[in-house]
Amino acid sequence: MSISASALPPESAAPTDPHAPVLPLSSSPSLALAQRSLGDAEVTYPLWPPLTRGCPRTSTAQVSYPVEVAYDYARVPADFLDGGGRKGVRGLDRWAPLLPPLLAPGLGEGATPLVEIEGGVFLKDESRNPTWSHKDRLNRVTVSAALGAGAPGVVVASSGNHGASAAAYAARAGLRCVVLGSAGMPPAVASFLDAYGAVVLPVPSDERWPLTERIVEEFGFHPVSNLTPFHTGSAFGPEGYKTVAYEIVADIGAPGAVFVPTGYGELLFGIGKGFGELYDLGLINRIPALYSCEPATGGPLASAVRQGVPVTRVEVGATDAYGINCPVNSFRGVVAIERSGGRALVLDDGQLRAAQAELAGQGMWVELSAAAGLAGLRELAGEVEGPVVCVSTSSGFKDVHTGAGQAPAAVDPSWESVRERLVEAGIGAG
Repeated sequence: MSISASALPPESAAPTDPHAPVLPLSSSPSLALAQRSLGDAEVTYPLWPPLTRGCPRTSTAQVSYPVEVAYDYARVPADFLDGGGRKGVRGLDRWAPLLPPLLAPGLGEGATPLVEIEGGVFLKDESRNPTWSHKDRLNRVTVSAALGAGAPGVVVASSGNHGASAAAYAARAGLRCVVLGSAGMPPAVASFLDAYGAVVLPVPSDERWPLTERIVEEFGFHPVSNLTPFHTGSAFGPEGYKTVAYEIVADIGAPGAVFVPTGYGELLFGIGKGFGELYDLGLINRIPALYSCEPATGGPLASAVRQGVPVTRVEVGATDAYGINCPVNSFRGVVAIERSGGRALVLDDGQLRAAQAELAGQGMWVELSAAAGLAGLRELAGEVEGPVVCVSTSSGFKDVHTGAGQAPAAVDPSWESVRERLVEAGIGAG
């Protein structure tokens, strides 16, 4: 990517909301200037209001092009990776100059650990975020967008991490949250939503997005999930994911490769954009290769890359990796793979379970979808240049079957019985 500090192209006409405030950049350390089309970088829009349906000028019925946020890179401090002189600031706030204005209060998101699981292989453990997933980085930014647009609440179509996170950040910001999910959502997610006071409406999957549109139109809620045929989602949200790249570089420098569990590709794109910015700013000397890791039951990004098209639709099959099993890709993912020189991988449930078990053996319990990054690395079996980072997106508590089993049955407490059970488990043998 190129992030020349020269002036942006003249702004194009953008859809405007007469009730949405235009917030001065001086009210925030953010250096955000405008929104820019991924379909044509010459097409730009004002920073406010946030576009929620992709680029209206370049998108067609066949292709939905997202927009991204452009910044005044000439003003990025030279010590950006050290916090830009903002001593003691942590999490997303540490990176505020290269984020949209963070108007919503945070919950301590970001600053997650990078755990070395073997020589030169690191796990970026996003389960340590406030609602146990990477989505907290995105929702700090999307709820900020809702506040900036003057919305009374947010609406999200999700039965997983995204819904739980959106509800938390909405509650923190004093906004209402409507979650269009399914009756079969994971128990942990349902517990999060109940605790945060979200309005939860379990509806059939194909009804979620039309209902999201109606809630936006009638109640003025800000959508924090997708409204287009091929995923564009929030213009602001993926910017929050750039901070994963910033944190990795601050900890170990630029790795050789990063493996990312991939659904619609927002996380993949955000991480790639973060590395690209640091490279163009002269803060790293290489852009890591990104490897998207999708379930083999679908894999729309891998299909799009293979066909050389910006977006595609696939039939999805059954998998327990529900969080990344998507029928369509976003152009963002294609951009991330092409810019980084990486590859799009597909993995079966057996590979995902093996990676999940490997991490559990090291004391880290992750959602099956979250194990896709390590599964992708194992698939390539040493083909990549190190050091390598595998992103793990969420906690094992979020799996759809977690909590569905029964507690272990009581055992005879006599020493003879306990000793026998331990020996059977291989303890004390030899």
